[in-house]
Amino acid sequence: MSAMRAVRAAPMWRERLTLGCAVAVLVVLPLVPGALATGSAGDLVRIPAESIVALLVLSLVPWRMLRLAVATVFGAFVGVAVLLAAIDRGYQAALGVHFVPLDWPQLADAYGVVASAIGSAPATAVFTAAIAVIVGVGVAAGWAALRVDRALRRRADRGRRALAVVTAAWIVMASVAAPLRIADPVAAAASASSVGSAVSRAVSALETRARVARDVADDPYADVPAAELLAALEGKDVVVVFVESYGRVALEGDRISEGVGDVLRRGDDALAADGYASRSAWLTSPTFGGVSWLAHATLQTGVWIDSQAVYDLVVRTDRLTLSSAFARAGWRTVSDVPSNRHPWDIGSSFYRYDTLLDATNVGYRGPSFGYARIPDQYTLKHFADHELAGAARPVMAEIDLVSSHTPWAPLPELVPWAEVGDGSIYDAQLARSPQADEVWKDPETVRRFYGESVQYALGSMLSFLRNADDPDLVVVMLGDHQPASIVSGDDAGRDVPISVIAKDPAVFDTISGWNWTPGLRPSDASPVWRMDAFRDRFFAAFRAAG
Repeated sequence: MSAMRAVRAAPMWRERLTLGCAVAVLVVLPLVPGALATGSAGDLVRIPAESIVALLVLSLVPWRMLRLAVATVFGAFVGVAVLLAAIDRGYQAALGVHFVPLDWPQLADAYGVVASAIGSAPATAVFTAAIAVIVGVGVAAGWAALRVDRALRRRADRGRRALAVVTAAWIVMASVAAPLRIADPVAAAASASSVGSAVSRAVSALETRARVARDVADDPYADVPAAELLAALEGKDVVVVFVESYGRVALEGDRISEGVGDVLRRGDDALAADGYASRSAWLTSPTFGGVSWLAHATLQTGVWIDSQAVYDLVVRTDRLTLSSAFARAGWRTVSDVPSNRHPWDIGSSFYRYDTLLDATNVGYRGPSFGYARIPDQYTLKHFADHELAGAARPVMAEIDLVSSHTPWAPLPELVPWAEVGDGSIYDAQLARSPQADEVWKDPETVRRFYGESVQYALGSMLSFLRNADDPDLVVVMLGDHQPASIVSGDDAGRDVPISVIAKDPAVFDTISGWNWTPGLRPSDASPVWRMDAFRDRFFAAFRAAG
């Protein structure tokens, strides 16, 4: 008899265990978006509204197939909510902004950064695992809803009463918390909030796009002859150099600024000895921690471009850019983006560059330094030798220095200018440089390598200036954005340094009204402009001088 009872008890315990798991899944999974948003596991101890609604709807549906459809929709909703919350959490950590669904193409670039840091195969494995987890969340939530609904149906009136009690408790707690504007310790709607916030940000982005479209059309310089805009730069070679992740923290951050400041002080002395002068200030970038092309486009267009959706809109217009103005005025225009490995149609269709240089066409034969495949010094040496030297007409170029791009390892080292060659000199350097996975085990090590990467980038720039024999050279050197929060901190601003470097005193006479600080390092008293203000002030200064 006892044996028979044991046989009957085993399925009962399995049934109860399965039901317990289903209840736990139904409670916890819809709350995950809230925990991701706050970073607190305490937010997993709530009553989720989404699960209550799903069970109420299921209780009213008499047909099994329709209940399956309802559970599938519920599971998909929870999966999407968790996905959006996870991406948003990553965006806030890396870029200091919330994720806007219209910016989904940026996710491919995120994969590229991860692949460059840890390799394509591990990166693919990580992203595949993440997708599997999201799908698993959706499937588990749908299964749990069906399983709990079946248990409630079996208990008939008792099941309905239990669901009614839970629903009433949620409503009461939510009603009490809402007028007091306090966090409800019991009731929650985290998944709905995650999806709702994403939708709200998408709607706001669409409204922003409408405003930007008006800003693009309202261009005070659109009909001014380009030669008139740039009259004071006639005969000059003008090079805009973006130093990746070169933000205010590089000049003010603990254990970072000392090394970077030393490079700039020595640079000021070396430039003065070579006949250069410089003036510096601050610009406020539209982006933080990454998405550099938003800063590039903002500087070039004079339009505040702070999202991928706005960028996509602007580059489909005929907005006058710095590079297109130089092209119209007779300069030969060059883009040098050593991180690019694929055709960049926007470079010619929107920016109007005559020559597009990237990782595939600069003759580099050295090793790959992760995302920043080509060392900055090689990039500048190739540009000096093949684009600047002996040019038949003045050159305007934008050069992106990417050795200071996250993950800041492995890092190249400066070599004598004449020995750069085809880049094979860097083979030995790569072999002895720490790799990204070693560096990122400790935040302090990450910060140190960030500082060293900026020192290398600035050292490469100074090496270029010392060796490029061009008395008509005018350089605008600036950062694109602050580095990620792991370096900049959670409450960092978005200011980046900018410097104008030239030998001709007339250049500085022309911009004297800007009141920038002498030298390569801006001070606390230096002007701070929004980055979108630069284009118009640049045109106004050099047009007026003409």
